[in-house]
Amino acid sequence: MCGIWALFGSDECLSVQCLSAMKIAHRGPDAFRFENVNGFTNCCFGFHRLAVVDQLYGMQPIRVKKFPYLWLCYNGEIYNFKQLQKQFGFDYQTLVDGEVILHLYNRGGIEQTASMLDGVFAFILLDTANRKVFLARDTYGVRPLFKVLTDDGFLGVCSEAKGLLNLKHSTSLCSKVEPFLPGHYEVLDLKPSGKVASVELVKFHSCKDEPLHVACDTVEALPSAGFDLETVKSNIRILFENAVRKRLMAHRRIGCLLSGGLDSSLVAAVLLKLMKEININYPLQTFAIGMENSPDLLAARKVAAHIGSEHHEVILNTEEGIQAIEEVIFSLETYDITTIRASIGMYLVSKYIRKKTDSVVIFSGEGSDELTQGYIYFHKAPSPEEAAEESERLLKELYLFDVLRADRTTAAHGLELRVPFLDHRFTSYYLSLPAELRIPKNGIEKYLLRLSFEDSNLLPKEILWRPKEAFSDGIASVKKSWFSILQDYIDQQVDDLLLEKAAEKYPFNPPKTKESYYYRQIFEKHYSGRSSWLPHYWMPRWVKATDPSARTLKHYKSATQE
Repeated sequence: MCGIWALFGSDECLSVQCLSAMKIAHRGPDAFRFENVNGFTNCCFGFHRLAVVDQLYGMQPIRVKKFPYLWLCYNGEIYNFKQLQKQFGFDYQTLVDGEVILHLYNRGGIEQTASMLDGVFAFILLDTANRKVFLARDTYGVRPLFKVLTDDGFLGVCSEAKGLLNLKHSTSLCSKVEPFLPGHYEVLDLKPSGKVASVELVKFHSCKDEPLHVACDTVEALPSAGFDLETVKSNIRILFENAVRKRLMAHRRIGCLLSGGLDSSLVAAVLLKLMKEININYPLQTFAIGMENSPDLLAARKVAAHIGSEHHEVILNTEEGIQAIEEVIFSLETYDITTIRASIGMYLVSKYIRKKTDSVVIFSGEGSDELTQGYIYFHKAPSPEEAAEESERLLKELYLFDVLRADRTTAAHGLELRVPFLDHRFTSYYLSLPAELRIPKNGIEKYLLRLSFEDSNLLPKEILWRPKEAFSDGIASVKKSWFSILQDYIDQQVDDLLLEKAAEKYPFNPPKTKESYYYRQIFEKHYSGRSSWLPHYWMPRWVKATDPSARTLKHYKSATQE
């Protein structure tokens, strides 16, 4: 996890512009480098480093003797860099996994490069020999990337939007800062003036497609094909374990977020098992946050005892959570209601990890709800086919919601997040299964995933079959949800008259509640006029919901009242 920043064709003094790069210093607390591009005095790279692999040669932009005309700034981890080296005979000059990007590009161009990377990444690749600039981002946007491109060819690229907002330029940049789309690469021509022109934006991978890099995977071919239940369950276990195993690549201590729900519990259990297998000689630290005796704390305690982790509990008090709202919204760069609610707990637990422990590489369960149909509202899907379509829609939008939350809340405290449920191979296999197999069954969401691990003894049965609890709700007590605690506080902060006129003040995605109005006010304070970063609020489908919390849905109420 790092912070990357680059400018091409700047009209202003670069020493002034580079102050903007400091806005993302939290992403890389270990080192900073600012480097001009030879022969292009108005082009430069900025890099904030969190040293996770190759402490000695891991600074960026990465340049190697073999390709003196290539410059690479990337944020992410490429899990198959050793397999690619073996397959193509690459001669690496560093231990940095990202060096493989240079070799792949030299061998087969940008399309093959982006398609063959098994990992999470956002990168800027400059080829001065052919005068090209390339941008690319992984399938689910696990690593963030923003860009601004003006009509006169000034390009700014950054891990977070805040690093581009105060750039100086002769024309306005305001409306043009936008997220770079996941699963895409862009080709730009670099002119002698240092300015650029976009040539093409290409989608190189879709979540349903089996990735090209399967040929270089540690599990090359699944032992059995077909969709009979025992085969499917076995393949799910094999691919999920493989997804966790490949993410063990780190020279820093590994930890795991543990809410006590199915997803984080499975990650923690498999992670600890594999750490023992490869003789990692420190205990796995697991981290839970919640109010005293909240459902998440109690469940996480049970899981930690079962798997034998070194467990840490962070007790959330209401005042601390409310005080964090503004800094959370600033970190997130969104005003989405459910994202902000869920981010407060994750932000505070990340703060604890940074201050009180030496764990830096943090595993988490993001992506499972979208992939395995874990949201309560999937019970209301009109058909298995519509449920499958909704699952794919959610995965495509992860970069706007849960993946955004997971990256920003951890990156704000200099931690690196790893999300095995979003492994390309695992997700493409799961999405290839018949729609009927993937829907909730017997009133239980994620039925197939739970069933696949039933005989593994990885988790206590009551955890494996624990119903879905939204992270923002599970950290509070059963009697009073975290969202209702927030609403009670915000009711006192927003006047009724302000809400009545909300649609006039904020015509795009107008706030419908005092809570959403309060979040929008804070967002506009820091990111005025940039509401289009969020195309729509996250809300459940197929139900008449006015609030995104699972606890407002009938299915949740009936389950808790039985």
